[in-house]
Amino acid sequence: MKPILLQGHERSITQIKYNREGDLLFSSAKDKKPNVWFSINGERLGTYNGHNGAVWCIDIDWDTVNFMSGSADNTCKIWDARTGQVKNNFETKNPVRSCGFSYSGNLAMYTTDSTLRENCYIIVRDLRLSEQDSPVHLIDVTALKFPKITSSIWGSLEDTLITGHESGEIMLWDFRKTLNEPSYKTRPHTKQVMDLQKDKDSTCVISAAKDFNSKLFDLENLKELKCYKTEKPVNSAAISPIKDHVLIGGGQEAVDAALYSKSGKFEACFYHLIFEEEFAKVRDHFGPINYVAFHPDGKSYSSAGEDGFVRVHYFDQSYFDYDVL
Repeated sequence: MKPILLQGHERSITQIKYNREGDLLFSSAKDKKPNVWFSINGERLGTYNGHNGAVWCIDIDWDTVNFMSGSADNTCKIWDARTGQVKNNFETKNPVRSCGFSYSGNLAMYTTDSTLRENCYIIVRDLRLSEQDSPVHLIDVTALKFPKITSSIWGSLEDTLITGHESGEIMLWDFRKTLNEPSYKTRPHTKQVMDLQKDKDSTCVISAAKDFNSKLFDLENLKELKCYKTEKPVNSAAISPIKDHVLIGGGQEAVDAALYSKSGKFEACFYHLIFEEEFAKVRDHFGPINYVAFHPDGKSYSSAGEDGFVRVHYFDQSYFDYDVL
């Protein structure tokens, strides 16, 4: 399984996302220029120029019309995915840490960091309204005495939102009810939640955390279903759309690997979704893996690392023949 190497960023990658068809792969990094690539051959299609700081999060809508990015320059931008022109520029008082389009693509959600002077917010905007209109939902997370949000994802359709926090908590917010508190709250992790991703059918959500664990939850009530234990901090986890497999990426921080360990454990690890057993590893990154994503057809996956490279892996036939007895 020889990877296709995508080299277009000058600094470490923060996030990668496939569009719905899987023909395009979007990437963001700390170098302020999100990129878009052809996933079939790794050719770079273009860049989105306009941010003045590290881009922490990206998302692409259902029909690949709008592209969204949140940055440390205190803005969340909505782009025309095809032309690279900025459609909306939402300014915030803090860096934007996570973002996402709703199922229809009409709503855009983003969350901000908390600092000494400014609070952490969940902000939901209706893209059918003008840029000057007020958000349709605005939740002051800090005022509710909850820790800073480090990752977030839409739940079922456009009714719920799931947030991961730096304390290890995961919360589900239901916009049909009062927003003074989350509908469900759990603390499955002891350290910061780094990533949340849904499965193909939007019935489960998988978390990745710094406490060396990745866990599977019911999307409706955050009931814990499975736990995948590793030997390294987990930065990202994804669920295969065609097989009962979970892909986990992470690794020790570079400084910790240099000081305390001969191996930084920078492999991408495959676990069985049901039996929670690791059955394969892929070693190719030179630093921690920051994000992993399965292709929508399940025949390949991509990983993005602290080394500034995105690697697209197309599975060999042996992967599809493999089955747990």
